[in-house]
Amino acid sequence: MSELNTIPAKKRDRAGKGAARATRREGLVPGVVYGDSKEPEMIAIDPRIIWKGLESGHFFSTVYTIDVEGGKKEKALARDIQFHPVTDAPEHVDFVRVSAKSKVHVNVPVVLINEDNCPGIKEGGVLSVVRHELELICSAGDIPQELELDLAKVNLGDTVRISAVDLPKGVESAITDRDPVVLNIEAPRTEADIEGGEGEEETAEVPTVAETEAAAAEASEE
Repeated sequence: MSELNTIPAKKRDRAGKGAARATRREGLVPGVVYGDSKEPEMIAIDPRIIWKGLESGHFFSTVYTIDVEGGKKEKALARDIQFHPVTDAPEHVDFVRVSAKSKVHVNVPVVLINEDNCPGIKEGGVLSVVRHELELICSAGDIPQELELDLAKVNLGDTVRISAVDLPKGVESAITDRDPVVLNIEAPRTEADIEGGEGEEETAEVPTVAETEAAAAEASEE
């Protein structure tokens, strides 16, 4: 279950670009809390809180308690962040209200364990991680902070798919129409493989000038 963290926030009285710019001049990030059939709540928060959440890797999978100054506390899940195109500074953040039983879609990071004891890697295999996060559906009160994937039994040539990842009770993959690859361990390419590939390129047939002109003439006649 995700830890409930508190984000102190100031209330913004006005919406719009002008009000947002004024908030940024104060050194704060404008944001909004919406959803649950309630009026949107305009807020402003310290950018350091956002950076700390992003650096943890759990910002979008943590249920926060938004503590609005002079207002009420609301539990919410971060939904979107807009960044400045040049400085990458956060310019706006959206939160959606949730309750402990709310069903939500979240991206949860995958953490690899026992990489040093992985048989496939010990044999010289190359680890290729396709998905660093998995999209899940679960109750807001049951969001896992991360998913551990044990490499202790992954051999050379193995492919690990989402269905092989142990998900907590009540948590399921949001992708149901297929079983995507999470990672695989490939055999390293040998010099023979590389030389063979180069040879194929060298022996590829290239049409002569005459053949090219003849093909162009046939095309013009059609």
